[in-house]
Amino acid sequence: MEVNRNVSIVTGVLFIVAAASAIAGLILYGPILNDPEYIVKTSANETQVLWGAFFEIVLAFAVIGTSITLFPILRKYNESMAIGTVCFRLFEAVIILVGVISLLSIVTLRHEFTEALEPSAASFVASGKLLVAVHNWTFLYGPNLVLGPSTLMTSYLLYKSNLVPRFISVLGLIGGPLISSCAVLVTFGVFSQISAWGVLFAVPVFFYEMSLAMWLMTKGFKSTSASSAPVQNLFKLAAKVRPTSREVSF
Repeated sequence: MEVNRNVSIVTGVLFIVAAASAIAGLILYGPILNDPEYIVKTSANETQVLWGAFFEIVLAFAVIGTSITLFPILRKYNESMAIGTVCFRLFEAVIILVGVISLLSIVTLRHEFTEALEPSAASFVASGKLLVAVHNWTFLYGPNLVLGPSTLMTSYLLYKSNLVPRFISVLGLIGGPLISSCAVLVTFGVFSQISAWGVLFAVPVFFYEMSLAMWLMTKGFKSTSASSAPVQNLFKLAAKVRPTSREVSF
């Protein structure tokens, strides 16, 4: 159907936008994340940080958008689980926005520092470190811990419905639990999020989202005729065994 084709294209674009904006935001946040004294530096690149915040806001909207566009399709196979995917994606977006607000608060404090008559650099730096720590935890629990359940449920419904190739769904079934496990292991200090192990745990879900996005944009959802084939075959069988008017006449 044409409606499903449009939905698949929009969904694929939103997945690409989410990935691109996440990477752009992380790169642009470099000065504020990697420099503990950013908040007391008058030469700090504030515009770059603001652009990073903008891209993460775009990320949050794209995350919500993917769940909204997929919901009408997935609810046909399991409405409760489809609602669950939307809820987890909304939760992920909220956590991302909390991280954005924490870094924008550092920008505000930097203005306060420059305008203060006798500012205490140590206290401002400590406040900045605290807000960066908040962002780092949101970066772990949003795109990692909370992403896992939504990925698992979405890929399960895609696998069950056979709307996309099975290898894409399997990537999601593997990647969802792995990315949530990564957040748990990072929390307990087994390894850091930005590490070889962190990347290894994130690879399956990344390839799942990118392969799903490319398939939806180029091919779209598979024809629902395949999923309705059992019902059609049942009607055909019923037609064959249905008695004719001559057979029931005496």
